[in-house]
Amino acid sequence: MKKNICVIGGGRWGKNHIRTLSGLGCLAAIVESDSARLNAFLDEYPGVKGYTDVEEAIAARYDGYTVALPAELHYPIGKKLLESGLHVLMEKPMTLTSAQSRELVELAGRTSSRLMVGHVLLFHPAYRKIKEVIESGKLGKLFYLYSNRLNLGTVRTEESVFSSFAPHDISILDYLTGGAAVKIEARGAKFLQDKVFDTTLTQLEYPHHVHAHIYVSWLHPYKQQLLVVVGSKGMISFDDSTSEKEIHFYNKRIDFENGVPVKVENPDEIIPYEPKMPLEEELKYFVEHLDTAIGINDGAAGYEVVKVLETVQKLVEK
Repeated sequence: MKKNICVIGGGRWGKNHIRTLSGLGCLAAIVESDSARLNAFLDEYPGVKGYTDVEEAIAARYDGYTVALPAELHYPIGKKLLESGLHVLMEKPMTLTSAQSRELVELAGRTSSRLMVGHVLLFHPAYRKIKEVIESGKLGKLFYLYSNRLNLGTVRTEESVFSSFAPHDISILDYLTGGAAVKIEARGAKFLQDKVFDTTLTQLEYPHHVHAHIYVSWLHPYKQQLLVVVGSKGMISFDDSTSEKEIHFYNKRIDFENGVPVKVENPDEIIPYEPKMPLEEELKYFVEHLDTAIGINDGAAGYEVVKVLETVQKLVEK
């Protein structure tokens, strides 16, 4: 069923929402405070309604709204939309504080609004395939996971590297393990600026004795976006920064024979998956679930990510 979606914010990421929703045949309106930029969009997408005032767009009551604004505006705009009983996809981070995120989740519940958060990598086909492999039992019992997000830059002056780099990693680990971390420890180091952490190592414990760590740094000689998943029967690695973007399955494990640990190794394999555009898949999912429940990265999941960001910031500052 065709839905009419309004995009709030036509900046760096909002323009991708606009282009993608237009391609899906669902772009109905754009809210952009810069009138020159708005007019350029309206020339490019004829038939689309334009607003400089978000209140007017809210009054029009479109089927759904995506919010692609600076993070400090997520809470006030999201609150206005949810108070009106409207369905919302908010870009990451959901809000700047966990208290704000919790309030929006509760508000969505009271108004029966759909609330989704834009952690787009959850719609990357490789991570969806890895989730499928875990659930199939091919890896056996899940032991531990780790995620490295490393690069030289982009260095921020207003936030530390964990807040800048790690929201993707938190959402991926929560998605693959099926829940939120129950215990968190973190350390960080500052080299370039007095108040901004350049590197952090965060250890997380999930239910059922599943462990994980996240290593992020913008002071690193090469780019790496590596996920490793280790189970009792096998292991997986995926590096999204490589040109091949292959999922490697390592048919390896440790068995015990008469109390002696024995390494078991069989031939590795590459797990195929169908290439898809993550943002297109995310927005398509949002549109298709406006009349049902949001099952992937709903408001509650977005709230858990913000809680981890807050917790780690406090831990590294100690």
